[in-house]
Amino acid sequence: MAAARPILGRVLPGSSILFLCDMQEKFRHNIAYFPQIVSVAARMLRVARLLEVPVLLTEQYPQGLGPTVPELGAEGLQPLTKTCFSMVPALQQELDSRPQLRSVLLCGIEAQACILDPCSYPGLALTSLYPQNTTLDLLDRGLQVHVVVDACSSRSQVDRLVALARMRQSGAFLSTSEGLILQLVGDAAHPQFKEIQKLIKEPAPDSGLLGLFQGQNPLLH
Repeated sequence: MAAARPILGRVLPGSSILFLCDMQEKFRHNIAYFPQIVSVAARMLRVARLLEVPVLLTEQYPQGLGPTVPELGAEGLQPLTKTCFSMVPALQQELDSRPQLRSVLLCGIEAQACILDPCSYPGLALTSLYPQNTTLDLLDRGLQVHVVVDACSSRSQVDRLVALARMRQSGAFLSTSEGLILQLVGDAAHPQFKEIQKLIKEPAPDSGLLGLFQGQNPLLH
């Protein structure tokens, strides 16, 4: 019997979508490397627009957690409000309307399940954010998930590391923003390559990943 062909995780503009999860004002001072994470997500958004990759944006309980931060550059995107612990239920209709969809590129917070202190956000009941659950729900639909590791974070770096390992164990691909951008553009002859080259000329800002990946980390092997 022939061995099953491995899933290679290729991404193509015509069959991909970018998810931007819950990068909101109230998290600005609580999430590790928040400015860097948003900067990288903004880079992914600009590339998606250049390559005509669709983009979906969610906000978790904006009445308590505030709007999407302006530096993401998400003007023109209509955020989908949610209280569910995954992005997928709020985006169900969008997903169902795209039969050609194969790959989801995922940016945002928090990488793991995180219970927020309701005392910090007046009027907000206990709320959880689950990009990890988003990944599991998307995989369950048969979609390939590419977690943009330099555009995802948590309050705790331990939680971030374990969440990345958990998503990888479940079948998600861990990728950097630049790696995914170059896969999407595909060829230096692409008509948008010069514009994209300007965006990636400077390396993505350090978001603490070297500390997570260095050494013989058993969670990522």
